[in-house]
Parts: sequence; structure tokens; C-alpha cells
Amino acid sequence: MRVSTSQVYNIANIGMRDAQVAVDKTNQQISSGKRVLSPADDPVAATGILMLNQELARTTQFGKNIDSANNNLTLEDTTLQSVVTLIQRIKELAVNAGNTAVLTSSDYKAIASEVDSRLNELVNLQNTRNASGQYIFAGFQSETQPFVSNGGGNYSYKGDEGQLYVQASTTVNVAVSDSGKKIFMDIPSSNNTFNTSASATNQSNPPAVISIGDVYDQAEFDKLFPEDMLVTFNSNSAVSPSFPNFTVTERATGKVLIDKQLYVTGQDIKINGAKFAISGIPYAGAAAKPASIPLGTFTATDFSGVGNSSTIEISVGGVTERLTLDQNITTNAGADSLNNLITALGGGAQAFYDLPANASTSAAANFRKLQNLGITVSASGFSSPTGLNITVKNGTANTDAVTGIGTQGTGSTSPNIPFVAAPFDFSATPATVNITVNGKTETISLNTNVTDAASLAAAFNNSTNSLALAKLGVVATPAGLSSINNSAITISNGNANVYAAMGIAGNGTTSSQGVLAVPGDKFVIESTKTQGLLTTVSRFSEAMKNLVGTQQGKDDLAKMVAKTLANLDNVMTNIASVQGDVGARQNMLQSTQDLNLDIELNSKKVLSQLEDLDYAEASTRLQMQTFVLSAAQQSFIKISDLSLFKYM
Repeated sequence: MRVSTSQVYNIANIGMRDAQVAVDKTNQQISSGKRVLSPADDPVAATGILMLNQELARTTQFGKNIDSANNNLTLEDTTLQSVVTLIQRIKELAVNAGNTAVLTSSDYKAIASEVDSRLNELVNLQNTRNASGQYIFAGFQSETQPFVSNGGGNYSYKGDEGQLYVQASTTVNVAVSDSGKKIFMDIPSSNNTFNTSASATNQSNPPAVISIGDVYDQAEFDKLFPEDMLVTFNSNSAVSPSFPNFTVTERATGKVLIDKQLYVTGQDIKINGAKFAISGIPYAGAAAKPASIPLGTFTATDFSGVGNSSTIEISVGGVTERLTLDQNITTNAGADSLNNLITALGGGAQAFYDLPANASTSAAANFRKLQNLGITVSASGFSSPTGLNITVKNGTANTDAVTGIGTQGTGSTSPNIPFVAAPFDFSATPATVNITVNGKTETISLNTNVTDAASLAAAFNNSTNSLALAKLGVVATPAGLSSINNSAITISNGNANVYAAMGIAGNGTTSSQGVLAVPGDKFVIESTKTQGLLTTVSRFSEAMKNLVGTQQGKDDLAKMVAKTLANLDNVMTNIASVQGDVGARQNMLQSTQDLNLDIELNSKKVLSQLEDLDYAEASTRLQMQTFVLSAAQQSFIKISDLSLFKYM
């Protein structure tokens, strides 16, 4: 076989290169101490090495998590222990304050001064931050200060009920925080009690402040419990002479407990066993300016009889009702004609059972519709006490005539549409008219004899029409139609008879805008079975500072001392429970950390078996590979030196 010179060189080059690569790889293994330098070296081992390295990285991170969690829990436990120490001191002060037969007012003021100092310390502890500047008792809102003073001895919680967790292992998550609400707010009270707060929508500037208050008559308060109370400031003009005043209602039902009580800043308000005070100048709001549509010139119109009834739609506050006129509204002597009109429109009554005995079925229906609209009908026309405007529309010429206002087409819109009340017997020629208030339309049917504004209002207030008016917030009286919420009233789509009876122009009537009431400041007295730590301490301090030097005053203070001690015991019980949870979590972290260390040691052992180099074997292999490389190099030198010229 012939072998060319180039083949000799190529073969030698490949051999020496392979030998050199083997030597280099072994040198890399020896220098790194690793047997597997790439997946190609051992694919199965490389996969295991990758998984073990990931497991070790996770375990390392778990260790950092555990350290951080331990720091947080240690800080929480230390803070809670400081709170317990303060509570114990406050309990000592409370026991001392129980000596009502010996201590004087100045003594109680001195005790209250120290209690206030301890209260400030408690606030600072409850607003504790960790090394990262996060509030540890704010739940998920760790950047927000959880406990804030609202004045008057009141404190509110601005955090949430969230609980932060840390992953300590692949299967263990440990809570590293507790919300301040759980620890310091949701404390069972020794008796039913309440919390006070100002509405977030209050407009007084500077804000009026409600005191923390207290239950002074437990039996009386328990009768109201669990109802909340709402203090609402009314327009000064709500009383005569004009003066700041407020109304107290049940929050859920609106039942009035105190109506238009005169307000004196800082003066105790006592109601249903609860005592509190409001200080400052609360925003009084503004009373509504009633909206109304006065009646025009009355024209007798007969809405009675088949095919003679008319309807009129009245809209108030987006609610529309259709009133029916189906009576003969004729001209009678005196005010009877107007009264007949008011009766036909559903007016002239405070309640359904007050309707005149001669009121028709339609008049009774009209009455209910007016109630639904919140408006009345009187000799002055339609009126809306709340200031919402009234719209009367979709009536007929008859409804125009009988009311003296425009009811046809888009009709009449005003806070007050007065009646003129032209007599017309709608019982013979019934008619309808539309009344629209704030986009809501009702059709009023007239089918009675309208003799005057009163009978027209009665027709508007019949059983059908009154429901329509009530939906619109419109009231029909002999004076006309009124919107109870100051909405414009539009009267339209009536026939000539309706327009004549109402005294409204045939193209309808539109009123001017009324003025809606503006609510005053509101304060909430919220019944509760829990009482926060800061509330307990604050009430104790306020009771001592405001002690009345009578036997009754001392008896009341003795009751406050007893409640304070009982509530502080409840706080300590709650904190002890949380401290137990914190200790259990720390124990769990320790056991998890021990398990993680075992996992780490085992993983490192297996990893060493897979990737660590056997130095003895590697050294022997390196010597062998070096010998092979040297032999290849020397052989090449010998072979490359061969030539036929040496044999010539």
C-alpha cells in the first residue's frame, strides 16, 4: 500500500491533537476538581448535577428567608412584650384610680397625665417599623401608618387585615406578621359599646371633631344595640330662630331619635345611654328650595264618561307617573271648584285614608302616584318640597284648560307649576296628560268632574295618579304641581280640556329650577362588641380628666375603672394568644431550617459523588496521556525524518 507524505503528516497530526486534547481535559479536571466539565462528559450525571445545584440554590434562599422571618417575628414579639409591660403599668394606675374615696380631682389629673404619656408610647409601639422602614402591624399596607389620631381621643386603623408569609421550604409557608386590627382593635369588650367617627365627606374646615365618647347608661344602650346612630347637621334655618342644629337617627332605618337639637360646641350629647361630644363648627348644609308649578286659570272640564278621561305625565327626579282625570270638574261657588280639581289630581290629603269620600278610583290612584313622585298638589299648584324640579307633559287641551298650565307636548317644567283650575267634567270626557321630572315621565288620567283647583288636585291624587306622582317626586295640591327634589316639571301631551282645566298653555309649561338640599356634616356612632386598646386607655384618661366631684361622678368613674381593667385583661389575653402564635412560628422556622440543613448536606454529598474528581485516578490518567502524547510526538519526528535518499 502506498502512503503519501501528506497522509503521514495528517495521521500524525490527528494523533497528537487527540492526545493533547485528552491531556488538556485532564488538566482542567484536576485544576477544577470536577469530573464532569460539560454534559457531553456524562449526560446522566450532568442532569443530576443540574437538579442538585438548583435544589441547593433553593435551600440557600430558604435559609435567607428564614433569617428574615426570624428577624420580623423577633421584632414583633419584642414589641408585643413592650406593649404588655405598658398595659401592666396602666392597670396599676387604674387600680390606684379606683380609690375614689381618697383621691382628689388634682390626683386624677396627675394619673391621667401619666396615662396619656403611656398612651403615646402605645401608639408609637403599634406603629413600629422594621429595618426596611415598613410598619409591622399594617397588614399588606406596610407603607401606611396603621394607627392615626383623629382628635377627641379617637384613633383609627388605616391598615388592613392582611398577613405576610415567607416560604421556608418547598412545602412550608410561615406567617411573619399580624395585622394591628387583629391584635389591638378586635378585642372583646366587657360590655356592648360603640365607636365614633366623622364621615369622610364632611365639609367643615377645619374639620369638626367627635369625641371618643362612652356608654353612661349600659341598660339603656343595650336596648338600642346593635343599631348604629347617625348625627346629621341640618341647615341653620331648620329651626326658628336660625341656629346650628342636628338630628340623630338610626343609621339603618332612618328613625329619628332626636330632631333638630340645638348644637353647642363641646357640649355632651346624651342619647340611648351613649354620651359623646362634637367640637368645632360643623358644616350645616343648606335647606332645599321647594320646586313648584303654580296653576293657571281654571276652566271647567268634564273628564267623566266613556272616552272623556285624560291623562297627564309628571316627571320628578327621573321618575315619571301618569295621572288620570276622569271626573267632571265644573265651576262651583267658592273654592269648591279648585278643591275638586285638586282631589281629581290626587291632592288634598296627607295619607291615602285622608282622601275625600267622593274621590274617584282614578283620584286615589293619582294620590299614590304623587306620593311616588314626592310632590303635592294644592291650590298653589304642583310643589316639590325637596327642590327637584317637576315636568308636566303629554296631556291634552282639556288638561291644559283645567289646570291652567301647558300639559301638551313637551309640557310644563318647573319646580312649581301652579293651577288655575278651570272647571271641566272629565267624568264625561276623560283625558290624560304627561308629567316629566328629570327624564322620568308619568301619564295622569283625568276622569272626574273638575270644578276648581282643589278638585283638579284631587284628580291628580287619585289612587292611580298619586302613584304616578309619587314615582316622579311630584306633589299635586290646589296650588299646582311641585317637585319634592327641585327638579323641573314638564307637563305635556294633554288635550284641550286638560290644558283648560289646569290653566296651562297648549304647548306645555316649564318651570324654573328649584334648589336641592345640601347635606351637612355627619358623624357615626357605630355599635360594637369590641373595643380597641387605644380606645380603652383613651376613655379611661378622659373619664379622669372630666371627673365631676360628686358622688355620682365618683360612682361613674368607679364603673369606668372596672370596665378599663376588664378590657385591659381582654387585651392581654389576646396579645398572649398572638405571642403564642409567634413562638410557634419561630419553632416551625427552626425545625424547617434544621430540615433544610439535612437536605443541603445530603444534596452536597450526592453532588460530590456525581461531579467530584478522583485525583489519584486523574493523576495516573494524566501521566498515561502525557506519555502517549510524548510517544506520538517522538514517533512523528522519527517517521518524518525517513527518506529514500538515505538508502541510496
